[in-house]
Amino acid sequence: MADYKTIKGTKIQNYTTDPDNPLTGQVWYNETDQVLKTFYVDPGSWATGNDLNTARYYSAGAGTQTAALCVGGRDPLYTAITESYNGTNWTEVNDLNTARAELGGVGTNTAALVFGGTDGLIQLTVTESWNGTSWTEVNDLNVDKRRMGSAGTQTTALAFGGIIPPGVTAAAQTESWNGTSWTEVNDLNTARWDLTGTGTQTSALAFGGSPPPATGLALTESWNGTSFTEVNDLNTARTELGSAGADNTSALGFGGNSLSALTESWNGTSWTEVNDLNTGRPNLAGAGIQTSALAFGGSAPVAPVSQLSATEEWTDGIQTKTITSS
Repeated sequence: MADYKTIKGTKIQNYTTDPDNPLTGQVWYNETDQVLKTFYVDPGSWATGNDLNTARYYSAGAGTQTAALCVGGRDPLYTAITESYNGTNWTEVNDLNTARAELGGVGTNTAALVFGGTDGLIQLTVTESWNGTSWTEVNDLNVDKRRMGSAGTQTTALAFGGIIPPGVTAAAQTESWNGTSWTEVNDLNTARWDLTGTGTQTSALAFGGSPPPATGLALTESWNGTSFTEVNDLNTARTELGSAGADNTSALGFGGNSLSALTESWNGTSWTEVNDLNTGRPNLAGAGIQTSALAFGGSAPVAPVSQLSATEEWTDGIQTKTITSS
């Protein structure tokens, strides 16, 4: 029988701790744990969670997989409903002051910010801040917009792209929030709406979207706190997708137009397709990070458009596995 060195060309190495950047398939002996280990990449999977109380689409999402908010949207009316997720169930909490859909949202379950959108009659500049109990209106966006990308926290946020006046115009405009007011900063390289965003005010990612008449873009742009730079594309062009992620080096994009269930994972350089959503859908919201995400709501494009309450939880796969005799 061939031994490990014959197959791999090197002996199994001993380490006092697990190596920082092991190769896929690498085997080593952890002297501290006194076990044999290997680096194994699992593509991760989505698990069905408990539904929203109010089915809706074009909502804003904020928070983590175990402590999230679903804010506003269409049910099919333009709603002010806010729901809070505790990792198991959704609970309705205090409403927005201004009912709307197609809005941006960032922050946490106890400290969130939402902005822009539409009430069905006009586009809005309205910004509201959440303190864990209620919403308070704060200073407006400089330009009314909807269907934009967003990133950041309650006190340091970005809003980019979307639809702006006059008429239905695809925007490249970016605005930055400092906790008090919005300031226009450098634009996206490609104007678009129905894109999504993840990350922070100084390290964000913008991807997907659609300028008319396209049905979806694969474009990805990375924000370094000053400007956007185009980086590697999504594998599948799409619009109206959800997202989760901590910064411009780690993100998850899921769902999208044409009832897409596709999920792609970003490692700071390129996108890799991983396991699909259980329910493909556009216009859904997301929360969390690349390895632990939440997808909720969305729409089914039938006549008339119907809203969904489905919630799914993403868990990244095992990476370091102990080798046993079984």
